[in-house]
Amino acid sequence: MDVPATEPVGDKGAKPRTARNIQYISWVALALMTTSSVASLRPSPTMAVYGLASIFLYIVPAIVFLLPTALVSAELASGWEGGVYKWVSEGINKPAGFLAVWCQFAMTIFYYPSLLGFVASTLAYVINPDLASSGVWTAIVIMVCYWTGVWVSSRGTGGVAGLASGGLIIGTLIPGALLVILGIAFLGQGNESAAPMTADNLIPAWAGLSSLVLIVNNFLSYSGMEMNAVHVGSLKQPGREFPKAMFLAMGLVLLIFILPALAISWIVPAEQLSLTAGVMQAFDAVFAAFDSQWLTPILGVMLVAASLGGMLTWLAGPSKGLLLISRQEGYLPPFLQRLNKHGVQQNILVTQGLITTVIALAYAFIPDVSSAYWIFSVITTQVYLIMYLLMFVAAVRLRRSHPEHPRGYRAPMLTGLCGVGFAASLAALLIGFVPPSQFGSGSVGVYLAVVAGGALGLGLLVPFLFYKLRKPSWKEVPA
Repeated sequence: MDVPATEPVGDKGAKPRTARNIQYISWVALALMTTSSVASLRPSPTMAVYGLASIFLYIVPAIVFLLPTALVSAELASGWEGGVYKWVSEGINKPAGFLAVWCQFAMTIFYYPSLLGFVASTLAYVINPDLASSGVWTAIVIMVCYWTGVWVSSRGTGGVAGLASGGLIIGTLIPGALLVILGIAFLGQGNESAAPMTADNLIPAWAGLSSLVLIVNNFLSYSGMEMNAVHVGSLKQPGREFPKAMFLAMGLVLLIFILPALAISWIVPAEQLSLTAGVMQAFDAVFAAFDSQWLTPILGVMLVAASLGGMLTWLAGPSKGLLLISRQEGYLPPFLQRLNKHGVQQNILVTQGLITTVIALAYAFIPDVSSAYWIFSVITTQVYLIMYLLMFVAAVRLRRSHPEHPRGYRAPMLTGLCGVGFAASLAALLIGFVPPSQFGSGSVGVYLAVVAGGALGLGLLVPFLFYKLRKPSWKEVPA
């Protein structure tokens, strides 16, 4: 997951498909839009730990999670306006709808520290590479970047979302292609790959559940498809074109994910790899091999710029969706529903920022920056997966309870797709509670307490309390 697509502002799938109310796009354009909102270099170091087996670990979740999510959410978006809240409210009930939209927002609370942890480690290579392993440096960068983002967003600055499209080229395609080309040249010079590249290494070694835990991170990497599904109504023949767009997007996303991960595994030994600074470690090492280390800071600036652009677009999106639903139904207290003079939900952003600041400080106290990064990534994924579980259940129930409801697109074998997606999401959520084998002999109890407290507390307990404590007056907050 890189940056979100634009929020659904209405759906045309259930309306007459005429040139008057639809501006058509090609299926290739939709594939590229989807690729830009999903693909990123940020998870590459995580999978580079597995070397050649990273191919298997990327393809499996693409088949059992990415594809079902894309096709199922396309049917929902083409039949019901209002995004995930409307889908789950109609398919299950309104409390479940609130839980779904809450999880879509709440995952960002832990997403920002993990995203900005990557920014801090990348920025360290521009200033001083030794800072990449400093928890204090990471905490400071997270806090400064987040609060600067809040200040920018609170002023209602227009055009922020435009940073997303530029980010795909500047922070993903160019660095990714360069990393792969240099990696091939590195091997071409006779250097031995740091990771074995034989057929025996195509499947990850099995050492219990802990050996596969890092695959959970790929579910977060692939998430966000439900936001892109709203564009299904802009295709001339969605039944034929949307699957083609999704298969093309899936192929492009896999290339962007897999090839840089392999390049990193060729250059940096797994035992030396940082989950936050791995991309820059690889660039630094390969530039050193070609006497071009002066390029390392330039690549660092490109990656940082793209990540910060993505953060700004995320700040504006999920919190606004939560605000709109809460104003309609009175789910949040008045303080969190108020807008500033620019019409921005500043109180939500500031409250979220206080929590993000506390989380950022954990980087200063957890000895291993990679461990902190992993923990926050797992919590982010688990909270988001709760929303996907609800979406798959709602899709099946809507197909059965409203079979004649007009839809611009009908997913093939919907029940089977939902079953596969639900099972994969649930498995990923549960596996996230297992400490990964790569993290040595840390306390299992502490790991479980932090992950369970973050995922279940934020994903289930907090929305439950908001729902139970709500008052009729919460619907009457002035604009």
